[in-house]
Amino acid sequence: MNVLGELLRETPPTSANAEKLQSAAHIENLQPRSLGKFSVRDEQIHSLVQRLFFRRDSGLVRHVGFAPVETSAQTARLCFDVAKALVDEGTYEVGLIDADVRALPLPAQLQIPLPADAQAPWAIAPGVWLVPRESWCRHTCRQPATDQNLRRLHDLASEFDFSIVHCPPVSWLTARIGQSCDGLVLVLTANRTRRLVAAQIKDRLSAASIPLLGAVLAERRFPVPNGLYRSL
Repeated sequence: MNVLGELLRETPPTSANAEKLQSAAHIENLQPRSLGKFSVRDEQIHSLVQRLFFRRDSGLVRHVGFAPVETSAQTARLCFDVAKALVDEGTYEVGLIDADVRALPLPAQLQIPLPADAQAPWAIAPGVWLVPRESWCRHTCRQPATDQNLRRLHDLASEFDFSIVHCPPVSWLTARIGQSCDGLVLVLTANRTRRLVAAQIKDRLSAASIPLLGAVLAERRFPVPNGLYRSL
C-alpha cells in the first residue's frame, strides 16, 4: 500500500493491531495544544496535505476522497481540517463535498448551521466551500450512484482548485464515487482495522482502476509522560 508516512514521531505502539498498521500515517485524536503558531494536530494535518497534494513524484493532486474502512469511524473533522490546511498553502478555493449519503449530513456532523438555500455550495470558512449532497444527488439520494449523479459530482469538484470528498465507508458506492476523484485515501482506525482487511480493500480498488493515494491512521492514542503532561 502506498502510504503517506508518519505524521507524528512517537515510540512504537505495543498493541498487536497497531504494530500491523505502523506504516500508516498517524492522526492524533487530541484537542489542539498550542505549539507556537500551530497546534500538534495542525502540524499533523499540514504535513498530510504536503505529502498528499504536493508530492513531487506524482505531480499535483487536486480531488481526493477520504474513505473510512470502519463504519464507526468519524472523518468529518479530518476532511474539514484538511480543506482548511489547503487554503493555508495558497490562495485556493477548496470544496468540501458531502458524498456520504447514508450518514448524517456533513453540516450536522460539523455543527454548521444551514443557510436558506441548502442545495448550493456555501462558504463555511475563508476559501472553504461546503458542497451539500443535494447539489449533486437528486431525488433525495435514493440512487446516488447513477451516472448522472456521478457526472454532476465530478463537475462540482472541478469547479474548485482542490476538493475533499467526504466518502462513505468503503463499499461498492465508495468505489463508484472514487471514479470521480484523482484517488482515495483510506482512513484506518487504530486497534480496530486489520492489516489483512486493508490489503484486501487495496486489491479491490486496484482491480477497479481507482488509485489509492495512501492511508491515514485515526484514533491513535498513546500515553503522555507525567513530566511532559505537567509542562503543557
